[in-house]
Amino acid sequence: MKKALLYILVLGGITALIVNTLYSNKKTLETKKKPVAIKPVAVTTAEVIERKFEDNLLLIGTIIPNRDVMVVSETQGKAKQVTFEVGDYKQAGSVLVKVDDELKKANLESAQATYEKAQKDLQRLEELYKKNVGTLSQLEQARHALKIAETQLIVARRQFHDTEITAPISGIITSRLVETGSMLAPGSPVANIIDISQLKVRVNVPEMDVFKLKVGSQVKITTEVYPGVNYTGTIRYISSKGDEAHTYPVEIILSNNPQYPLKAGMYAKIEFLSIDANASLAIPRKAITGSTKEPIVYVVQGNRVKQRKILVGKDAGNYIQVLSGLEPGEQVVTSGQINLQDNTLVSVVNEN
Repeated sequence: MKKALLYILVLGGITALIVNTLYSNKKTLETKKKPVAIKPVAVTTAEVIERKFEDNLLLIGTIIPNRDVMVVSETQGKAKQVTFEVGDYKQAGSVLVKVDDELKKANLESAQATYEKAQKDLQRLEELYKKNVGTLSQLEQARHALKIAETQLIVARRQFHDTEITAPISGIITSRLVETGSMLAPGSPVANIIDISQLKVRVNVPEMDVFKLKVGSQVKITTEVYPGVNYTGTIRYISSKGDEAHTYPVEIILSNNPQYPLKAGMYAKIEFLSIDANASLAIPRKAITGSTKEPIVYVVQGNRVKQRKILVGKDAGNYIQVLSGLEPGEQVVTSGQINLQDNTLVSVVNEN
């Protein structure tokens, strides 16, 4: 009897324990089934807007003189005197070389005398003709003789003048190609002289950009020789003919700076500032996550965000150009992206 009672008590205890365990598990499951409230992520946003981005073009060109002249002899003879050295500055008209002029001077004096005699002969015959002494034929011959004498005098005077070889422009001598005693002939090179008071910059512009340039527009020029020093140039010429690489020669003029003088043959960086700015979509730079090669933004749609890939273009400080992937007026997240993923619930907390 006692054993039966003990058995019943033990069995009842086990049953009560099982029932209690099952009840506890049920409560736990019910608790887990209750929906957990999702807290939205606080973000700030900015509107996708249209903005003009300057389409500046940066190229490398070569500086050349405003004028570069090879001085040549126009006469034949021996160089008696050379009056310049390489590096000298010469004014236009300055004598560079004196050529032996003895024969040229004698020829000039003879031509001058012949011309004066022809003038007197014509005057005398004109007087005789008025008095009906001379004939018309004699008068015409005298006029013809004077014309020939005048022509011979012009030639002799030019030949004598050519015995002094002068600087055709004001500039700096860059090469000396003659010495005292050298024999010269017409066309013999004597010196090279350049004018760098003004300079030119020649640069080849790709065909996709050359049509954006205009003659007379200003450009910014810099060099590695004078870091931080800017020069202002003007587009003087745009070629109508391209080369095999489909680039077009463009010539820019600028005044040399006495404080920071430039030399012919230097490289220059040319920034074309005159290209018309184009309006395109833009967003704040801070809206972009990832790299600019694979940029991603979060676009707010209702109370959630959608992750979107975009294509970006030019950088303009705090803003960046958007080429595709967004529409005007859309709102992109500018802060809080670290807590976001596609379809995340958000709360916009922009300040007015």
